[in-house]
Formats: sequence, C-alpha cells, structure tokens
Amino acid sequence: MLPADHPTVPPPRVGVLLVNLGTPDSADVRAVRRYLAEFLSDPRVVELPRIAWQPILRGIVLTTRPKKSAHAYRQVWSAAGSPLAAVTRAQAEALKDAFGDGVLVDWAMRYGNPAIADRLAAMKAAGCERILLAPLYPQYCAATTATANDKAFAALAQWRWQPAVRTLPPYHDDPAYIAALAARVGEALDALDFAPDALIASFHGMPQRTLERGDPYHCHCQKTARLLGEALAERLAGRPLTIAFQSRFGSAKWLGPATDATLEAMPARGVRKVAVVAPGFSADCLETLEELAIRGRESFIAAGGTHFAYLPCLNDSPQGVDMLRTILSRELEGWVPRG
Repeated sequence: MLPADHPTVPPPRVGVLLVNLGTPDSADVRAVRRYLAEFLSDPRVVELPRIAWQPILRGIVLTTRPKKSAHAYRQVWSAAGSPLAAVTRAQAEALKDAFGDGVLVDWAMRYGNPAIADRLAAMKAAGCERILLAPLYPQYCAATTATANDKAFAALAQWRWQPAVRTLPPYHDDPAYIAALAARVGEALDALDFAPDALIASFHGMPQRTLERGDPYHCHCQKTARLLGEALAERLAGRPLTIAFQSRFGSAKWLGPATDATLEAMPARGVRKVAVVAPGFSADCLETLEELAIRGRESFIAAGGTHFAYLPCLNDSPQGVDMLRTILSRELEGWVPRG
C-alpha cells in the first residue's frame, strides 16, 4: 500500500498543444525589445553566424526596431491583448471538447508566453502520456514549424519520463484546409460593398537562400495559392489571384514579388480595387492587421487605388475550427477512438 502522502497519479490522457509564433507580453517598448531579442536570436530565424549577428542585433537592431514595432503593436492591441495570442487561445478553447474527455487541448507560443516548456510541463502534470505538437503553420518552414518543434524537443530532453510525441505535418495542400480557406474567402468577398479587380494572396516572406538551401516553404506557398485559386475559380471569374510575399527584413534578397511593391504598382495597371488574403497565417496578428490591413491599404490608396479590403484569416471561425478538428483528429488516430 502506498503511504498516505504519496502523490496521486492522474489517469492517462492525451494532449494536443497548439503552437504559434509568439508575441510580446505588452505593446510597450521594453516588452517588445525582450520579445525581439528572443525571436531574432533564434538561429533558425536569422541564419547568420552568431559571432557576426549578435553585435548587430544587440546594437542597431534592438536600439531602433523595438520603438517602431511597439508603435505597430499598439495599432492592433486590444482589451484581449495581442491578437495572435487571443486568437490562438480562442482556437484552443473551441477545440477543448472536440476529441473526447481524455484529451487536453492547450496552446503555447514559440517566443514569449505562454512558453512551450511550461505548457508541456502542465500537460505532463495533468497525466498526458501522449502529446501531439501542432505548430499552426500550413506551409512548412524551418524558421516556423521546425523551430517550434525544436523548442518542444529541447524541453522534453530535460525530462526523465517522456511522453510519446507526434508532430502535425504541414497542411498546405490538405483538402480540408483549402476548402476552409475558400469558404472563408468567399464569405468575406460576399460581405464587401465592391467587386475586387484582383485578389492578392500574401504570404510571410523568407530570404531567398531558404529556398536555395532546400526549404520547401516557397513551393508550399505556390501550391496553396494555386489550389485556392482553383477552388475560387468560378467566383473570381477570370480575375487574377496574385501571389506576393511580405515582411522583408534586412538587406538580403527575399522571396518575391514583394506585397508592398505589388500593391503600389497595381493602380498604374488599372487595378484600383483589391482584396488581400493571408493564407500562410492561421491567426490574424501584427503582420496581417497592421502590415496588410493598415499599411497595405495606405500604400495602395496613395498609389491611386480606390477600394481595398483585407480578408480575415481562418482564426476561430467555424470554418477554421472545423478544419483544425479534421486535421488534428487524423493525427490522433490510434491514440483517440473515433467519435
């Protein structure tokens, strides 16, 4: 018989950890500097020798960029805090009962809070003997998917008793994802008071060298855009779906064409009404709500455009939650009985 003070062992459970990129704890300069220092110190994000990059990062980058980024965050911060954190939390809450009583759904950020290591420890304490890591990046990239998994594995490397672990694969061409995107975009287009001359699919940019080194991200983005265009072909009625890449940083060559340059060039070609969608983001965040919806609109209108619309991400919409339920259920097969 165990002694009376022996800790109670919780019943075995399965954990699903949704992971997204990250966010500062607040929109003030100090919090943004702390967040950027962690984010830009990741060798998966900035693939330069540490001895060369760190003096630049600790010097000019963290001296000048936090103030600009804090201003940008303040444009989109709400009572619920960071949009990315608020949406990821809402996605986890929407899925909490999706897989049965024995499955715990939680969420974490790769950079900032809640930290991956902390949420994994909480899952272990709650009895999770099997954990599905689910980085919410439809298109695989070493700087997003891989670094989220790296962080989780680094935490698990410190544990004596590790759970069984699976990772969510990229879902850039998954029929459930494409159908959800098409439905969400169609719903947003129906709500507009104008008909766009063109639809832009804006993906987060990556340095050109990532493609040259074998990262599949660019190919995944191209396939997502092609499949989305095919799914929307009847609705677009011959209007183009233009692929572009946003959020350039530094002097290296990046994947193109650039979203800002694309928007600024369109009015001169007679394209004065546009809608923009961001299929690479599972949740609206600084890059969509400030860079696209605010600055993208300003640059397009300044160049002669007349109508601009940013179409929301899947977020915790019914289409988005149903899609996540579908792809996560597939990865849980053998661990969780089918409903």
